[in-house]
This record gives sequence, structure tokens and C-alpha cells, in this order.
Amino acid sequence: MTENVYLFVPNLIGYARIILMFVSFYYMATDVWTATITYLLSQFLDAFDGHAARALNQCTKFGAVLDMVTDRCSTMGLLIVLASFYPKYQFFFIFVTVLDIASHWVQVYSNLSLGQSHKAVKESGNWFLRLYYTSRVSLNSTSIAQYL
Repeated sequence: MTENVYLFVPNLIGYARIILMFVSFYYMATDVWTATITYLLSQFLDAFDGHAARALNQCTKFGAVLDMVTDRCSTMGLLIVLASFYPKYQFFFIFVTVLDIASHWVQVYSNLSLGQSHKAVKESGNWFLRLYYTSRVSLNSTSIAQYL
């Protein structure tokens, strides 16, 4: 009998992130503190799902996709809300949205074609991506810092 990967601890953390993300989006227009706390908690949990997956030997393709899709959706949702709050900067938020989706797609697809993780950046590769995916500071704070 095989284990149900959908109930692995890191994936449960991922589901909690999704719920917190939607709660945050629901309150963004009416209750800034609830929205901020739930959004930051969702992003904070992002630092733990990968650690839990490795510590519990529960690394799965489903979990990796769930994590990345949740990251992209939370970024897109926030940018959409910001564009509605600050219409003067709408072009900037649209640009960042397109850049985020395109850059992640290119990174994932190019590494997938090589049979490796999108987080695998060679020593001779892009210095910024290497820093982003290897620095403990950036891996733990990027989700929150990118919105400040």
C-alpha cells in the first residue's frame, strides 16, 4: 500500500497557506490588520514546508508544484489588490506580475529539460538566481521581503 502524498505534513502546511492567503485577500479591503497578519503568516509558513519535507523525507513533485503555485498565486493576488488600491501604479504591478510568471516559467522549464530542480543553479549560472536559491537569508525572508 502506498502512502497518500496529499496528506504529507509539508502539503498540509501548503493547504494552510492557501487558506490563510484567501482569508487575507478577503479582508484586504476592509481590515488591514487581519489581512496583513494572515498574509504574513501564509508567507512565514512557506519557510517551513520545504524544511518539513526534507526533515520528514516527504519530498514529492506534488509538494514542489503546490508550493510554487501557491507562491505565484499569493504574489499575483497581492499585486492585483495593490493595482486596485493604487491605480496610478497599475502598469508597474502588471509588469511585475508578468515578469514574475515569465521568469519562473523559464527557470522551471529550462531546469526541467535538464532533469533538475528549478532551484539548482550552477556555479557558472546567473549570480542573482544562485544567491536567491542558496542563501539561507533569502530563502527564509524572500517571501516576506519581496512585498515590503
